[in-house]
Amino acid sequence: MKYLDPKNDLTFKKIFGRHPLLLKSFLNALLPLPEGSVIEQLEYLPAELVPEIPVLKHSIVDVRCIDNMGRQFIVEMQMQWTTGFMQRVLFNASKAYVSQLDKSVHYKILQPVYALSLVNETFEPQKKEYYHHYKIVNIADTQKQIEGLEFVFVELPKFKAQNIAEKKLQVLWLRFMTEIDESMSEAPKDLLEMPEIKEALDNLLISGFSKAELEGYDRYWDSVRTEKTLQAGFFELGWTEGEHAGLKKGEEIGLQKGEEIGLQKGEEIGLQKGEEIGIEIGVKRERTNLALNARALGLSIQEIARLTGLSEEEIEKL
Repeated sequence: MKYLDPKNDLTFKKIFGRHPLLLKSFLNALLPLPEGSVIEQLEYLPAELVPEIPVLKHSIVDVRCIDNMGRQFIVEMQMQWTTGFMQRVLFNASKAYVSQLDKSVHYKILQPVYALSLVNETFEPQKKEYYHHYKIVNIADTQKQIEGLEFVFVELPKFKAQNIAEKKLQVLWLRFMTEIDESMSEAPKDLLEMPEIKEALDNLLISGFSKAELEGYDRYWDSVRTEKTLQAGFFELGWTEGEHAGLKKGEEIGLQKGEEIGLQKGEEIGLQKGEEIGIEIGVKRERTNLALNARALGLSIQEIARLTGLSEEEIEKL
């Protein structure tokens, strides 16, 4: 047996975007839900909240769902860390929270939104913890909080480095995310003993993927490597992340502007060419009419040719 890596966009969505029972187990294990309020049922929602951003093209929302209590959950697999990623997660969660409103809904019945982000890079190197939970709290009294939005960021490399051997479901799911890849032919026994994780592993078997899916799987890794190489190159040159993002945006605007200029130039050339062809057709038509009138008057073909500029062959066909 040979497995694929669950962190790939294709495999992550195949496991958690198509199997609500697996997603339910995953979220119950990783999210800090209040005691006694586990997720019982899930329904998938459209994942698209914002358009793809070039500098964050590997951080698009992977899964968005709602449970039987009305709570929404947003799950993202982020392959590389950027300083703007947290703001993007905040925007997505806020938009999901506000999207509950319509003319018949009051603010007081809005349900919480949980955003879970799995990050395949270490972004808090000075801290030992791999699990980061954010709430909106009162600074002076952290027991008081504004309900509605909660965020969890998990640093996968840091979890893997700690080599945690507990049998808790959270640990087992994170081991699934960090230990399984293309080099593994036999999954760890303790992962196989957990029914939900065994089912997830079965969905990662390479034999279950079509040739087209495997090509898409490889293309995703190629794009991730390319983006990391480009980003590393900019930083080696002393570029900040903001400058890198600015360049990306500049390229996007430049391309759009170039297309606009190209279209405008194309219209100008097309109009000019059209006018030239129109004039040529008009002149040709005028000479033809003149030749027809000259033939009616009895002039010879040679005389008509000299008069109109048409060839003798063209005049004979009239």
